[in-house]
Amino acid sequence: MTSIFKRNNILLRHVALPGDHGSWVFLLSPLLIGLFAGGSWSVATIYLVIAALAAFLIRQPVTIAVKVYSGRRNRRDLPAAWFWIAVYGLICAVGLAGLVIQGFAYLFILALPGIPVFIWHLYLVSKRAERRQLGVEIVGSGVLALAAPAGYWIGVGSLDPTGWLLLALTWLQSAASIVYAYLRLEQRELDSIPDVRNRLMMGRRAIIYTTFNLIFVAALVMISLISPLLPLPYAVQWGETIWGTLKPAVGVRPTAIGFRQLFISSLFTLLFILTW
Repeated sequence: MTSIFKRNNILLRHVALPGDHGSWVFLLSPLLIGLFAGGSWSVATIYLVIAALAAFLIRQPVTIAVKVYSGRRNRRDLPAAWFWIAVYGLICAVGLAGLVIQGFAYLFILALPGIPVFIWHLYLVSKRAERRQLGVEIVGSGVLALAAPAGYWIGVGSLDPTGWLLLALTWLQSAASIVYAYLRLEQRELDSIPDVRNRLMMGRRAIIYTTFNLIFVAALVMISLISPLLPLPYAVQWGETIWGTLKPAVGVRPTAIGFRQLFISSLFTLLFILTW
């Protein structure tokens, strides 16, 4: 059976799985944070994870299909694209049906913002304009951050307003992480390390994002909305941004930048869960 699939270009890795491996963290981090913050696991948790992963993965074959129809890729990728769209669509449908059966149909409201954002992304793909779209990526990370309230609401069993707070907290971290990644990639193109003033000028946007996040979380602590230890993961991200600004990634390989970003985001997630 596998040989038949391969002969018909069905089992193509670049069609089935996203090529931007770093995007996984923007889904898994909010999802894990929401699930642990909710404090309770059930069958509905499994259905949520299934639906969230399938919805995340279906973006890749749909994008490939749009590229084929817009003349950007060879038509031999089309059978695989439709195969994986069907597979992920079926898996997602199973997850969503399970949530309905478990009494969590209200979680579907969280899918509504993702529809126009996904259409926007596909439009850019069709126009060959999806690369280096900072605004799109930040908005997209906000859609993925909706996994945080979903996980939390399943844990507590209701539409608790704290879920929206978790959305804000995880989205702010994701946005800052994306801006910082753009900074590191921009630094790669430098011929030499600039003086401190120019380094700070290059990194000012990333510093503003992480500084705002740290101040925002500290303010939430002051009004007793969150744990007094929660600023710790944001302080780690802020410190990483200052370090990366002052130590430019001149000539550093993108994979090395990506692995460091993954480590910092994973550390953030762990610390958030522990300090929540």
